[in-house]
Amino acid sequence: MDHFLADDGEKLHLKISGEGPPLVLLHGWTSSHRDWNPFIEAFEARFRVYRWDARGHGGHRLRTDTVPTVARMARDLQNLLDRYGLDQVVAVGHSMGALTLWQYLRDFGAARLSRLVFIDQSPRLLTDDDWKSGIYGDFDARRNADFIGALQQDFAEAVLRLAADGHNERARSKYAENGNGIQTARQRLQALEPGPLIECWRSLSAADYRDVLHAIPVPALLVYGGASNFYSTGTAHFVQQRIPDALLHIYEGVDHAPHLWERERFVRDVLDFVAGKTAGEFTQDQR
Repeated sequence: MDHFLADDGEKLHLKISGEGPPLVLLHGWTSSHRDWNPFIEAFEARFRVYRWDARGHGGHRLRTDTVPTVARMARDLQNLLDRYGLDQVVAVGHSMGALTLWQYLRDFGAARLSRLVFIDQSPRLLTDDDWKSGIYGDFDARRNADFIGALQQDFAEAVLRLAADGHNERARSKYAENGNGIQTARQRLQALEPGPLIECWRSLSAADYRDVLHAIPVPALLVYGGASNFYSTGTAHFVQQRIPDALLHIYEGVDHAPHLWERERFVRDVLDFVAGKTAGEFTQDQR
């Protein structure tokens, strides 16, 4: 992999491929650049693609004592843009990647961004009496504290249960069956260093980006799973209503990773969006 040094001296790994305008792909919590492998052939034919292993992710041991907070990852993104001289960037964020983009917009603005794609994320993960569009619609500070305790006891199992205990019936069944897919995921998670990822989660779950949404000045595409493990379609519509002129696609029947279930559709939707199609150019059944 290629790498660059962040401004605190941390070594950040990334893959760079393709030719064309810059496309930056930001993965979710506990994941890595490999999540984007299914899309690379299509995207690198149109773009110069940058996909990193976020700080504390991808199995890379940290060299510094800097905690991998969402604010630090947003700064890492600015460091990446600086290192490679990138402007007019199309940025795609899934889950934690979406939170990283919202934090980036808060801290650095949108001057170097041209278009944004947010995949299945809420601007605030935790719920309370006045906010029910976070995880499960019912994941308050107490439940989050219990989850962090579970991460400290058995990181891999706690992460698997977070997905299994949500809205998606298929995910619950797969976890109960404990088949090859779950066992492979467990082994991958067991190979990760839990400490930095737990601290990362503390940061993600403390964040609130509802105030960021209305001020996003560049076109935004939203892709949500109609059977997301974590969020109702109400969350998707809340985000759409707050981001000016945002285009929303709900992929029916699929979970928190809608792009992975509907790969060809996702590529087509992103390419159409980057080509300049607006909400008015899509029929109602495409939204």
